Amino acid sequence: MFKRKLLALDFPDADIVDIKDDQKFRSLVVWLEDQKIRHLKIEDRDPLRNLQGEEWLKVLQTYLIGLNCPYNSTERQAVTDWLLGYAVRLEYGDGVDKYKNVTPEKFQELKTKQAGASSNPLDNLDFNSPEFRAGITSLAMMLQIPPYQDHLEVLKAICTVIEERFSLESMAAAKKSTEQLNKEKDEFIPLDKTELGFDAGDIIMTETAKILRLLHLHDLRDLQTKINTAIVKVQEITANPKTDSRLGKVGR
Repeated sequence: MFKRKLLALDFPDADIVDIKDDQKFRSLVVWLEDQKIRHLKIEDRDPLRNLQGEEWLKVLQTYLIGLNCPYNSTERQAVTDWLLGYAVRLEYGDGVDKYKNVTPEKFQELKTKQAGASSNPLDNLDFNSPEFRAGITSLAMMLQIPPYQDHLEVLKAICTVIEERFSLESMAAAKKSTEQLNKEKDEFIPLDKTELGFDAGDIIMTETAKILRLLHLHDLRDLQTKINTAIVKVQEITANPKTDSRLGKVGR
């Protein structure tokens, strides 16, 4: 119910003020005195600023009497409304020349501009500033994107690469690929540690022979795997014969 007055006074937490909360109510009173009312000297405000003080309500009552407030310190809602109204009057008095030219039409125009203003920080960026261009160049180098004369086109390419490489699906695929590479790495046989068994007479021929032998071994292992698979399939068939009652025999 105090939101309009709080906004008029530029109170930082106008949307969450709860005067039923002792700390928030006391903090509001102190803020009004420090920022808007300024009835007390700075050195005399310490008792009011002592929010945890047991005598704070008495201090508030003395403060209200000094302001000629018609309400008692226990009437929290009435006191809050009166202090806010008093602060607004003081604010207007300090800036009477500023506010006297404010008309409903100008206020509505300002409100429309504020409503149309974007809260997105990206909208306030200067896309042609040297700093922005340098940032795009750095990102492009990190992502290994070739340079191009139009930095905004490079930015589009950066966005595309990031979407493709760092999506959940891409990250999962990359993880799976890494695991597969690590598995293959464990099975890798270094060429320099492979024994050929004979000397081909030339280092190139020797290395070539080693490669051919390794490929042959790989093919043999693949063939052995297929043979083992076939044996398992045959065993599954022979270990689970089916009875054909029409033939009066077991098996196929």
